[in-house]
Amino acid sequence: MLAEGHQSAPEVSVKQPVGIVDIGSNSVRLVAYESLSRSPRPIFNEKSLCALGNGVATTGKLPKAGMEKAFAALRRFRVLSDIMGISDLHVIATAAARDAVNGGEFLAAAAQAIGAQVTLLAGDREAELSAQGVISGIHRPDGVVGDLGGGSLELIDVKGAHLGKGASLPLGGLTLMDASGRSPRAAVKIVREALAKSRVLERLTGRTFYAVGGTWRALAKLHMSQRNYPLTVMHGYVIPAQDAVDFAGLVERVNTDTLISIDSVNAARRPLLAYGAVVLEEIIRRAEPKEIMISTAGVREGLLYEMLDLAQRQQDPLLVAASEFNQLLSRAPRHAEDLCDWTDRFMKSTHLEETVEERRLRYVACLLADVNWRAHPDYRSEESLNLIENSAFTGVDHPGRSFLTLTMSYRYLGLDADVSPQIRALVSSRMLDKARILAAATRLAHLVSAAMPDVLPRTPLVCVKAKVMLTLPADLADLASDRLYSRLKQLARLIGREPVITIAG
Repeated sequence: MLAEGHQSAPEVSVKQPVGIVDIGSNSVRLVAYESLSRSPRPIFNEKSLCALGNGVATTGKLPKAGMEKAFAALRRFRVLSDIMGISDLHVIATAAARDAVNGGEFLAAAAQAIGAQVTLLAGDREAELSAQGVISGIHRPDGVVGDLGGGSLELIDVKGAHLGKGASLPLGGLTLMDASGRSPRAAVKIVREALAKSRVLERLTGRTFYAVGGTWRALAKLHMSQRNYPLTVMHGYVIPAQDAVDFAGLVERVNTDTLISIDSVNAARRPLLAYGAVVLEEIIRRAEPKEIMISTAGVREGLLYEMLDLAQRQQDPLLVAASEFNQLLSRAPRHAEDLCDWTDRFMKSTHLEETVEERRLRYVACLLADVNWRAHPDYRSEESLNLIENSAFTGVDHPGRSFLTLTMSYRYLGLDADVSPQIRALVSSRMLDKARILAAATRLAHLVSAAMPDVLPRTPLVCVKAKVMLTLPADLADLASDRLYSRLKQLARLIGREPVITIAG
């Protein structure tokens, strides 16, 4: 029986893909998701940089060249959707089509090109969906969401699953470029005046600003390179507020081509970086948030989240994803559930403090404990590291992802292995200690059960006073060995107990 607080592995079923086409001010994008899920997994993602919003602020019209590029992209996306068997296709349009005088004409032609109805999002609706996306992808968010597109900036307060009232400001990268005459210095005044009218930022002080949008992701990618950061996953990346101000100032005043790793940013997006930096710097100076967190989940993921029923929304996306990995890749998926319960009993007996979040991460580590068994034994640690560091998990921050990485690395390399100092630096001493304890317990469980189900419930591991005791039933007594005792001894050393193997009955 699974302990309360973690979820059973989902049943394998036929997946029905869901597609979303996002007609934005800077790009037109098709994202196909494996299915409607609390942990949506993209199976196809393609964008076309059409710059539909280019010139709208000054001419009032969508540019002809941009529209032609968009129509070509939409016709291609229609064919791709048919190839992938997507019957559930949602098409949305945002600021550029909303603000242009020829927006209605464009949307009619766009609907014909994609073969589906196009929904034009109002500014407050776009803000709401952005916030829903952050709720779907960030564990218990608390702050203000800022979604910066080519045409507009949407701001909305979020706390847990609750939303404030959204606002839309004409501060998108393309809009600012046009309105400022391509001068980031002139853009500063425009941004300050617009932000002064927004009350949303008044509630941001000391909280987290969730940055959504391609320009801010590009800035974060460059910031990662400046720091030689050990992870490459963008979602959940945090920049302290003062550091973000300093970096934004750098981007505003230098030629972007001189920045480290600028080649990783699409050439068409590079001119927008300075304007994104201006907006970010002014938000921080005005509202004084604690930190900036990058969210790769935004409007599209918010739309998917709204389609879920209440029970699905209340699921934990990280546990859902880990359960799916376990179901698809483990030798015996029920063993991971046994491992969750087995470590529950063990941890309770140690009387070591464990927070709700620490227990949640322990469950995830148990669900992922055997997903790479097909790899050669010499490379299982490396496979585990790549899986956890680079998988599109949501609902986990970078310290949490690093804890999972360390647990898996110690599990395969041994408790005294010199695991990446850069990864270790992302977790606290307490979490490093817990990673080693959990890895030691998992190593022991593997020798006892051979990763098969229904064994761990019969071989409890508990602490009794100064001892840590592994009990084997009589029919499994021959499992006792020097190697098993050595593994138990390693665990005992970490928690300050004496190792004991007993035979029941």
